[in-house]
Amino acid sequence: MKVCIIQPKYEMDHAKTPDISAWILEMLDKCDDSMDLIVLPESSDAPCFPKDEAELLQSYEANNRRLIEKCAETAKRCHAHLFVNALHETPTGLRNTTYAFDRAGCEVGHYDKQHLTPGETTHYHLDSDYTFEYEDTTVIELDGIRYAFLTCYDFYFYEGYAKLARAKPDIIIGCSQQRSDPHDVSEMMTKFAAYNTNAYVVRASVCMNENGTIGGASMVVSPRGEVLMNLRSQVGMDTVEIDPKKKFYKPGGFGNPDMAHYEYIEKGRRPWKYRPAGPAIVRHDALMLYPRICAHRGFNSIAPENSMPAFGAAIALGAEEIEFDLWMTKDGEIVSLHDSRIDRVSDGHGQIWDLTYEELLKYDFGIRHGEEFRGLKILKFEEILKKFAGQVIMNVHVKDIRGLTPDIDEAIVKIIALIRQYDCEKYCYFMTGNVPMLQRMRELAPEIARCAGAETMGEDLVDKALETDSCKIQLFQPHFGDDPDGYVKAACEKAHANNIAVNVFWADDPALAKHYLDLGCDVILTNDYQRVSLILK
Repeated sequence: MKVCIIQPKYEMDHAKTPDISAWILEMLDKCDDSMDLIVLPESSDAPCFPKDEAELLQSYEANNRRLIEKCAETAKRCHAHLFVNALHETPTGLRNTTYAFDRAGCEVGHYDKQHLTPGETTHYHLDSDYTFEYEDTTVIELDGIRYAFLTCYDFYFYEGYAKLARAKPDIIIGCSQQRSDPHDVSEMMTKFAAYNTNAYVVRASVCMNENGTIGGASMVVSPRGEVLMNLRSQVGMDTVEIDPKKKFYKPGGFGNPDMAHYEYIEKGRRPWKYRPAGPAIVRHDALMLYPRICAHRGFNSIAPENSMPAFGAAIALGAEEIEFDLWMTKDGEIVSLHDSRIDRVSDGHGQIWDLTYEELLKYDFGIRHGEEFRGLKILKFEEILKKFAGQVIMNVHVKDIRGLTPDIDEAIVKIIALIRQYDCEKYCYFMTGNVPMLQRMRELAPEIARCAGAETMGEDLVDKALETDSCKIQLFQPHFGDDPDGYVKAACEKAHANNIAVNVFWADDPALAKHYLDLGCDVILTNDYQRVSLILK
């Protein structure tokens, strides 16, 4: 199989777009029928730097259709498989997409880049909603050859290589720009991708400087990690012959039969050792859309509050958030309980801070809700994180009725350590009305969001949030005063003017929940998740 890579010059001057675009079309005209695979770089319809969304759209409108038509024509004329990356218009917006053409010149599939750079979403406003959903590995099979894909920024996410390898690709198409990596770094990354997927990697990039060593480095690398061709900073095209079915096998450990490297790795994989991942993972707090319904103490109208059944039921039904309360026991364990005493929700008695965790385990925390929950034990914060990290936003109410004592400071330190241990900083936010606690939380963990809660009637929570650098406030229904609607509406307007989200506690009636949303609230805390969530669903 003869592989051809086209590497154009990249210009920072957007005014040169017509010249570079014309050059790309000329190079496609130079392709011939000796070639079996032709690959072009990322953003081939925007080959010069667009300083903003308007310039990107200008390039798209001027070049996209002409480029795609030329690629289809070239694939047919050369009787080759052809891959080009360009913008693709979808019902949800423009995407960074690799187009696939078969030997007849037919467009036979697409690959949408899975890891958009921050600039692609915030600067150019490309569609990224699909990147927050689970999807199978994209594989396009042409004439018995299995093609998979990595586009530019995708190359950096090595944790995805194992999933890619399980799709058993023969060739990985790597349409890239990667304008800041040295040649040797690009080569190292491409070798790593090839070796870990047991596939050829065909990487097409752009030349930043014909005399430089940054950018460029379009190359073909074998499954063994051998660089078969590297254009480095050359402008033009190059070809190399490969056998796409030739794989690399090695002993699966000393004295064992030969296998692919990824197969050897799979035999010892321990996925629970890594970051939370997979189809259950949701958008983190900064990206999760509003409005939301928060299951207060879990779905506690059907299961004991602050229990695994209550949290699990809410999350299984699609709760965007759960809320729970944390205390520290006498011996320093962090547990979930609303009251300072255990009497109401268990068959035991006493203040939570006067009992050790082992003493608490003697009591039943399910029986007061119903016989069917007999045997439930008090829940540790770590158990919540271990089971649900990354699957839901967590409104973490750190309780303290005694003030900012050394004990509560120790509790805050332990809670932060657990959140970090389970890679959950972006999925948790602290809620408390205690200003010294909010300030201490900001000092110890500025990366974990904070929510300023209510402590007194008619309190201006927005001022409290601004004082403590909190990004949320939580209104408390009993503190609304004589004009509840006026208080809520004014709080929402002031909060939103300061880019602060508004929670309201609480609404168990769907009509009341909808009323709060109409007044401007962003998150409704409820004890009856299923009924209230229907107003959004």
